[in-house]
Amino acid sequence: MTTWTSLEPASTTVDPGSSTTVRLRLRNTGDVVDEYRFEPVDDVAPYVSVEPPSLRLFPGTTGIVELTFAPPRTPDATAGPHPYGVRILPTEHPETTTVAEGNVTFTTFMEVRAELVPQTVKGRFRGRPRLAVDNLGNTVLTASIGGGDKASDDLSYEIVPANVQIQPGRAAFVDATLKPRQITWVGQKQERPYELSVRRSGFEPLAVNGTYVQRSLLPLWMMTTLSLLLALTITGLVLWFTYKAPVRTLAQPRIEQAGATALPEEPPEQPTQKPTQDPAPSEKAEASGGGGEEKPEEEEEKVERGPLPITSEDKPNLFVQFAQVRLVVGAGGCKLTAAHTVGKLDAATQKALKCFQESNHTAYGDFSQLVKADGAGNLGRATMTALLASHFVDAKTVPLNADEASPEVPWVRNMLLWGTQAEIDDGDLDITIACTRANIDYLSKQVQRKEKPSPGLFNRIKEYQGLFGAEQTGVMDELTLNKTKVGWINGQDAAGTVVAKDWLPAPME
Repeated sequence: MTTWTSLEPASTTVDPGSSTTVRLRLRNTGDVVDEYRFEPVDDVAPYVSVEPPSLRLFPGTTGIVELTFAPPRTPDATAGPHPYGVRILPTEHPETTTVAEGNVTFTTFMEVRAELVPQTVKGRFRGRPRLAVDNLGNTVLTASIGGGDKASDDLSYEIVPANVQIQPGRAAFVDATLKPRQITWVGQKQERPYELSVRRSGFEPLAVNGTYVQRSLLPLWMMTTLSLLLALTITGLVLWFTYKAPVRTLAQPRIEQAGATALPEEPPEQPTQKPTQDPAPSEKAEASGGGGEEKPEEEEEKVERGPLPITSEDKPNLFVQFAQVRLVVGAGGCKLTAAHTVGKLDAATQKALKCFQESNHTAYGDFSQLVKADGAGNLGRATMTALLASHFVDAKTVPLNADEASPEVPWVRNMLLWGTQAEIDDGDLDITIACTRANIDYLSKQVQRKEKPSPGLFNRIKEYQGLFGAEQTGVMDELTLNKTKVGWINGQDAAGTVVAKDWLPAPME
């Protein structure tokens, strides 16, 4: 041995998101001048920096280097003790490499996020929202899920599972069934606010608010229409049985003939009678028992068909915010570097988006159809599909295992929804909002939301493959992925429509 080492202190504690320093003393016990290099090892090595990275010592002299531990405030910095080591590599005597070992403890922090999908549910007898619970802390989350009304006891709750245990960096989905205690037979729909809460020992409950819209069993428009039809039917029947048409005659009395000689009597003149005048059209309808024309049924709700693509005339929204974040980190060789308004398709965003639309990636196809489908600088279904697919720019396939949670699921689900749905309704909008928020969190905060792919996702892949005539395998193979990368969509020449009420969703804060 030509070196002597000492860690001061040998054990230390640090809070994720902050830093702490440990000194490493090193003495050259050899008889030649030597230079030592330092390499952190073990699981915490990515969070350790050494200053200076190398040290030159004369025989019998001692030097000091500082080890700085700076774990991030993310689930990757798991709470608890972690052994670490620093490999010391002498230049003159490499065979005498040593490792100084110590222990660092990461303190515990809790961070939980919960979101209702969708936030508003509708139904006559029940509503079925889902609660997504994300454990963003660095220790296992054990919690129970409860429900309650804000102002009254109008709803009952069935929650499965009622208790969850979530590993750091993972998410769990809880299915809730809301049932009204009383059925509304007739009248307007009722909005019933409710609350689902994540309850942890020693912490205040984390409440998530939603709305259950209870529809009446017989809508008001239907009752009005039925009442009107009944009244018209009764009126028609009364008129049918009570109406008598007037009858007039123009017959004249016969004149007696007088004469000395009896002559044969002429046959009496046949009375002439004018035909009875036809009743007025309205009388005909009444006499026949008709009730007049029925009024067309009114729609329960009129939803305006929203325009696509999104243009500079539209208000700031979540989807343009995603495009901006995607372009800030680079997509298709284009980057958004100029100042821009979050969520607004302003001039700077349009310029970067147009660059992306007109780029030509010969590795997997031609982007020129993005401009044809959406218009230069606009954000439509084709451009949105290609922007999402640029997440997989270096991938040939996307492996998805039905039994394994994956951070790629929100990307694939969002990408295929824009690629297959020529008309976006309330359900589609709820899905793409949740996925787009997860995509933005990944790009801007490196927060990965992992979830297992559902059978519906594999069916969506098959649907997309069937649209361009490929074999419906349900696998995101190279051909299918390349189609999404160039923005191939269902109804390539059609702009698409939106029938969702909350279009466009606001940007994230």
